[in-house]
Formats: sequence, structure tokens, C-alpha cells
Amino acid sequence: MAVAPTTIRYRTLTWLTLAAALAYLCRNAVGVAESTVREDLGFTLEQSGWFMGAFFWTYSLFQVPSGWLAERWGTRITLSLFAFAWSVATFGIGVAPGFGLLIVAQLVMGVAQAGIFPASCNSIGHWMPLGQRSLSCGILAAGMQGGAILASGLTGLLIAPLGWRWVFVGFAVPGILWTIGFYLRFRNDPSQDSRVNDSELALIQAARSPAIDPAVANPISEWRELLSIARSPVMFWLCGQQICRGSGYMFFASWFPTFLQETRGVSVAESGYLQGLVLAGTLTGSIFGGTLVDWIWRRTGSLRLSRSGVGATFLAACALLIVAAWFVQSAVLAVALLSLGSFLAALAGPCAFAATIDIGGPRVPQVFGLMNMVGNLAAAACPILVGWLFQWTSNWNLVLLMFAGVYLVGAICWVFVNPQKQIDGV
Repeated sequence: MAVAPTTIRYRTLTWLTLAAALAYLCRNAVGVAESTVREDLGFTLEQSGWFMGAFFWTYSLFQVPSGWLAERWGTRITLSLFAFAWSVATFGIGVAPGFGLLIVAQLVMGVAQAGIFPASCNSIGHWMPLGQRSLSCGILAAGMQGGAILASGLTGLLIAPLGWRWVFVGFAVPGILWTIGFYLRFRNDPSQDSRVNDSELALIQAARSPAIDPAVANPISEWRELLSIARSPVMFWLCGQQICRGSGYMFFASWFPTFLQETRGVSVAESGYLQGLVLAGTLTGSIFGGTLVDWIWRRTGSLRLSRSGVGATFLAACALLIVAAWFVQSAVLAVALLSLGSFLAALAGPCAFAATIDIGGPRVPQVFGLMNMVGNLAAAACPILVGWLFQWTSNWNLVLLMFAGVYLVGAICWVFVNPQKQIDGV
């Protein structure tokens, strides 16, 4: 009589999703508290801009090194260290006496959070069957947006009675508790976990990529392979779609409330609520995208259709909806179209995560880290470029059309991504 598979893989996914949510809770709280911190410490707008932006530069630049570290040491050790470090950095924001230490805390948080998703994607590749990887990546992405939405509501609610310093001190505690539980319960590979029975292990290991033994890996050879990965044509197109998706998301996460205020005449409070609707579209799209990608793969057996086809189709549809929003004057209708657009763009997120597992083979952390690095560099540069464009043209509607073009370019990039072949050098 066949024994039913255990479900330890879902507990593993829960740990990773909680990490994503806690990370976004800490990072997004900074934007909500910015005006209060600026007023309390007497910052200029320029100083406040550096305070908010410092995170993204180290977060982007340390994607590849932290991915390499995750492969060498394993997710259990590295993600525990990362979570502890970003919790300490969050605590540091709460107790920092001035501008300098706030910048240091943000830089440290960027370094610590850079390794979350390379390590998590690597663990999804080890723990989840091929037919469940995209949904798992979608749930992971939903954890990010859940943390961001929680930060938007909870930070504003707690600042008035507690003060911004105690809010950040309090946000540091869950990450430390998570670190302890994760280190005690998580295992890098299902074969190392005694709770996983043979049926679940066989289910997980079907079509799984081979692993590299860190004990025999050659560091010089690894970095040569990384350079080979960076030169691979499929990596070029995969990074291209990530640049487009990252910069497009950052527009909605940064300048979008100002865009609504300037072009649709809504209040500051209303623009915040409307921004929340767009982010909610991103959250739901992340979950449905993972489900859709896995469903298409199970029905067709085609990695290209389930990854590249989904990515190209829905980024192109997002571009069309942004153009449609440009033609309407009603704020509610425009936000409805843009929320649907963000939902469709988010459908393309899980297939990007899954594609790094498909083409990365034993180098998933580095492949994901390289893709995410260029995407976050684009996200970091996006608010600056939008500000320059508006200063040059004084036309917010032109900015909206520009992002329609950005998403269309992302769709074209997906056409050239072939997830059926592992990239050169792995």
C-alpha cells in the first residue's frame, strides 16, 4: 500500500514567505515614516531622499555576492544571518540619533535583504516539485506585497501613539524571533529532513536540477562561470524584462500618488488609498500568476509557453491598459485600469522567478541574484529619471506613456527568453 506524501515542503515555503513579508515590512516602513522622521530630526528634502534611497543601492549591488554566499553556505545559515542583520538594522533606525547612522542602518539593511530572494528561490528549487514551483514563487512574491501593505497601514497607525522610534524598534522583534525558529526547523535539502517521507522525497526530486557540492567547488571556476552566465544571450533578455518590470513597479510605489494629485486632482490621503489598490493588484496577481503558470505547464508540458508566453502576453496587456488610462480623466476609472494593469504585470512575476530555476541549474542563486540586481538598479534609478523627465517636460501624462512603453519592451524581452535550455556556464 502506497504511503501518502508528507507535506513538509509547504511548511518550508511558509518560512520563506514569512521572511519576505517581514523584510518588506521593515523596508517599506521607512517610506511611510519619512515625513515624521524628517520633521523630528530637521532633515532637508535632499537628506530625506538619501535616507530613503540608500537601501536600494546596497540591495542591488549585493544581489550576486549574497546569492553566491547562499549557494556556498546554504539557505539555513545565510538566511538566518540575513534576517538577524536586517532586524538589527531596523532597530538601528529606531535608535539612530542623526543622519549618519540612519544612512548606515539603511545601507546595512540593503546588504542583509539582498540575499533573501536568491536564497529563497534556490530553496524552492530544492524543495518544490517542478509543477508547483511557479505557484510557490507567486506565494513568495505575495508575501513581499503583504509585508508592504502591512507596513503602509500599521506604520501610520502606530506612529501617533508610539512615536516613530518605537515603531522601528518593535518591527525589529519579529525578525529576530523568525531567525531563531527558522534556524532550528529549516533544512537546506528535503533529504536532510527526517520529517520528509520517501513519497514526498520522490515527488520533490523528480526533474530536479543537480546540486553542487560546496566542499569541492572551485571559487575561481565559479566566478568564471558567473561571467559566462552574465554574457549568455538568454540572461540578457531575462535581465531586460526584469529591468522593465522593476522600474514599472517602482513608478507605482514612488511617484504614483503625486501623479494622481497632479493629473486627477485627488487629495494626498486619497492618493495613498488609491496607491494601495494598485499594490493590492500586484499582490493578487502574484498568487494567480503562479497558479496560471503551473496550470499551463501541466496542460502543455511547455516551459516556453508557461514562462515566456505568460510573461510576454501579460506585460503587453499591462502596456495597453496604461495607454487606456491615459485617455480617461476620471481618477477612479484611471486607477481601476492601472490596478488591472498592475495585476497583469504581476502575473509575469512568478514566471520570471521560475525561469531562473529552469535555466540556472545548480547556479540558481547567482542567476537570480544577477537578474534581481539589474532590476533593482533600474528601480533605484526610476524615481530620479521620472523627476528629471517631469522637470524637462512638465507633463505627467508623458511619464505615464513612457511606462506603457517600458512594459511593452519587457514583453518583447520575454519573447526571446528560452527557459528550455540551461544557460552557458552551468
